[in-house]
Amino acid sequence: MIRHVVACLVAGLSLNAWAHDLLTAESVQAYLLRVADLQKTLASGNPGEARAQASLQLGQTLDEISELLNRDLEAHGKVQGLASSVLMSELTAHGAPLAYSTRANRFTANLQYYRDALQWAPPGPVAAEASFQLLKGYFYESFRDDPLQPVTQSRAQLAEQIRLGEALRRDFPRLAQREETTFILAIHYMQAAHMAMKAGERTRFLTGARALVAEFVKTYPDSLRALTLTALLDRVSALQ
Repeated sequence: MIRHVVACLVAGLSLNAWAHDLLTAESVQAYLLRVADLQKTLASGNPGEARAQASLQLGQTLDEISELLNRDLEAHGKVQGLASSVLMSELTAHGAPLAYSTRANRFTANLQYYRDALQWAPPGPVAAEASFQLLKGYFYESFRDDPLQPVTQSRAQLAEQIRLGEALRRDFPRLAQREETTFILAIHYMQAAHMAMKAGERTRFLTGARALVAEFVKTYPDSLRALTLTALLDRVSALQ
């Protein structure tokens, strides 16, 4: 059904596309067909690993679309263009709506697809990528300007993020995204130290944060993230 809808829409979209649109009739067609193919794999009786890969790719595809639409929101305060509107409408109609935060007025990471991928994936690269996307997606959506002041984050959510980050570093030492994983995990340790109610917990998390920051600075001395971590650690340490 979605293929028929796409075919009917392309002609109309091409007539109404504006130069400033980030999405074109052709890219909308490609996205919708890709989503349909991935949904077909998810609904099939294929082995768990195939469905895990499809769920991972579906999450990444929707996140890619969200990023394009967020650029429009940042530039204009709203999503503009017929192509963008059609894409959002068709995704919703076919069971793949984009995650959106009314509070922040932005599209957010589509985390459920990564959680589903982890349920189906055996240990290996798919599980590693899904874990990283889940770790990263949640982290960057959890705060506005200051990572030490998450907007809404329960202790359980923070504990799960720390578990994910530690597992990625332990089980996949050659992970391509190890730098960013370590960066995120170090900040989560700082958040945990900041939230801790007991002195022993604060000391434990702060010690972990210091160890991760020291490792990061040594391993990635030229990274701008090293400066960020050092500044954040100084702030947290001053509060103890």
